[in-house]
Amino acid sequence: MQSITIKGSQRESVGKVSTKALRNAGKVPCVLYGGDKPLHFSADEISFKNLVYTANVYTATIELEGTTYHAILQDIQFHPVTDRILHVDFYQLFDDKMVTMNIPVRLIGTSPGVINGGSLSFPMRKLSIRALPADLPDFINADISKLKIGNKLVVSELANDKLHILHPENTVVVQVRTARAAILDDDDDDEEEEGEEGTASESTEEGATTE
Repeated sequence: MQSITIKGSQRESVGKVSTKALRNAGKVPCVLYGGDKPLHFSADEISFKNLVYTANVYTATIELEGTTYHAILQDIQFHPVTDRILHVDFYQLFDDKMVTMNIPVRLIGTSPGVINGGSLSFPMRKLSIRALPADLPDFINADISKLKIGNKLVVSELANDKLHILHPENTVVVQVRTARAAILDDDDDDEEEEGEEGTASESTEEGATTE
């Protein structure tokens, strides 16, 4: 998984006065959990732009006074009026410890059902997974190139050995629904044509026998 670097400074004081002073200076108070003890620090608000205001998911590389910590964004607080970032919580990553994250689902391919007028339903745009940090993917790919009208992809079809998806196996991730403007898939058309030819042939043979 790609990572965003956050360069910060450790906080000596965590009171309301110092927190307000940090925010007035364009900095965001943060806490890193998961280690021996919580680590309080601050970073420039602009540092969080690519980490927060995006549909993608990244880990964070936090650089504090010569020491580097790998973490994930755990919680974030925004101002109710201005939407400015007020506070950020991180959770430290360790190579041998599983972590839970919400990962975006990326559709690949073109659905023949959609081409034929079906409606694509995509209810699970993110999936909650549990994996080791080294196995965290940027996306979970969902191949829709074989989905005809009425077909669907469920969680069990997207899982692999390196990550555990924390949803029931029969959870629908994406499906193609019937729409009023939908036409039959090519296979259905072929079957109908064969049926019509067979009927015409039978009618001709019956007519010849009668004569």
